[in-house]
Amino acid sequence: MKKPELSIVIVSFNTAELLQKCLSSLNAVRDEVSFEVIVVDNASEDGSVDMVRKMFPNVKLILSKKNLGFAGGNNLVRKYVKGDNVLFLNSDTTVPRGTLKNSLEKLHSDKYIGALTCKIVLPNGEMDKDTRRSFITPWNGLVHLFLKLDRVFPKSKLFASYWYGYIPENATHEVDVIQGAFFLTYKKVLDETGWFDEDYFLDGEDIDLCWKIKESGRKIIYYPEAKIIHFKGASKGKATNVRKKDIPLKNRLKYRLAGVNSMEIFYRKRLWNKYPLILNYCVLMGIRVIKSIRLLRTLFLG
Repeated sequence: MKKPELSIVIVSFNTAELLQKCLSSLNAVRDEVSFEVIVVDNASEDGSVDMVRKMFPNVKLILSKKNLGFAGGNNLVRKYVKGDNVLFLNSDTTVPRGTLKNSLEKLHSDKYIGALTCKIVLPNGEMDKDTRRSFITPWNGLVHLFLKLDRVFPKSKLFASYWYGYIPENATHEVDVIQGAFFLTYKKVLDETGWFDEDYFLDGEDIDLCWKIKESGRKIIYYPEAKIIHFKGASKGKATNVRKKDIPLKNRLKYRLAGVNSMEIFYRKRLWNKYPLILNYCVLMGIRVIKSIRLLRTLFLG
């Protein structure tokens, strides 16, 4: 079998219906690029595995006996990917025609590009703001998470730096962080940087990988000439009220708090030595406040 140009890796946990739509969208663009699809199932209980086996026999299935999270699930494919290019793609996305071809061309257009994302669009037509982000700092953490001034001044360079609100969403530009929902890179870059850090269970692993890629001297690019649709939060109980009822409280707490836990892990790993100790402890206190708020909201509001 000829070596594929691209390996598409999808980690799935109880998203059978959305995964089917995602894989169908990929089947519809198989003439664009030579690619293989690898689905890692994180111990789903909704028939995902049987659906893939029955409807998509060409997909490689890797089965995990337990939910390893995003980082652990993606890292399972290290010895299986055949393509020189690797795309990490969420199961709750669909890929329209032109996205794979154009994104690969852009990735290859500059030898200093280490990773790239396209424009990630929500079902309502708005851009998913987490498509492009800056690394969190005490300042943008304060104005984004607590004061929320980027909502008041969405185009301000001073207050809206976290989501790059001051740069038009249709402009191609270099960024700090791209979202794991569509994360295109080279296998050699992954091998050099150690793939995803499994200290993160869910959320934060894409930020950490971006940090390592930029530390290696490579650029990370937001490329809105290509796009995907993102049905965001399906496996975290965020998508609809039905999904919330389907997911046990224990799991919802785990997913909702994972992002806050990841903030602390990232800050301690990457930023702790960059700031005075007193500022570091203020940041940690702020993270604990956010964690408490999310805990209470999940317990009492669902």
